[in-house]
Amino acid sequence: MPETPHIVSDVMTQTVVAVGRDAPFKEIVRTMEQWKVSAMPVLEGEGRVIGVVSEADLLAKEEFHDRDPGLVEQRRRLSDIAKAGAVTAEELMSTPAITVHPGATLAEAARIMAVRHVKRLPVVDDVDMLQGIVSRADLLKVFLRPDEDIEEEVRRTVVSYLFPAFSHGIHVKVHEGVVTLRGHIRDTSLVSVAVRLIRAVEGVVDVEPHLTGESDSEGPQ
Repeated sequence: MPETPHIVSDVMTQTVVAVGRDAPFKEIVRTMEQWKVSAMPVLEGEGRVIGVVSEADLLAKEEFHDRDPGLVEQRRRLSDIAKAGAVTAEELMSTPAITVHPGATLAEAARIMAVRHVKRLPVVDDVDMLQGIVSRADLLKVFLRPDEDIEEEVRRTVVSYLFPAFSHGIHVKVHEGVVTLRGHIRDTSLVSVAVRLIRAVEGVVDVEPHLTGESDSEGPQ
């Protein structure tokens, strides 16, 4: 079976820029500018994540600094208006923080980002202590995996596993992450299983199966 998937701790950044709950507005802006980040975890105590403050949270102050919203807008945007008057990280942050555990798979982390519309996730342990941060770019690192490594894993953990009697006759080629299989097998019902297992191998972009049954081997190619 495939050795992967990789998990969040494999790709996360362990050095994280963060602020305390009492950090003032201008310190937050300066820190974001200095480290070129668009969001930071907010910590309390020895490093427990209690929220996240982002550029979007800060922009409310600029949006409302020269105008008073009407009653309809006030009802519709209570949170943004409250943040316009905020002066500390605790008042600005989104809470509870959307986080992920270091043992989560990359697919699970990607799903959280997509569903919650965030670009990065603080990585926390079971008591919400900060372990690192994982971004969209980090999740894409698996697609930098060399084609040769993907090919070797597909051969060893999928082809040899599903087709032990035919593995030497099945040609595996990987180009730019696309896996192509060619050859003859006894049971073509296993093709869909092979495709599913290969898609689970980290770094695979797509699978093109060209596998025929023994009864088809005499026919036109």
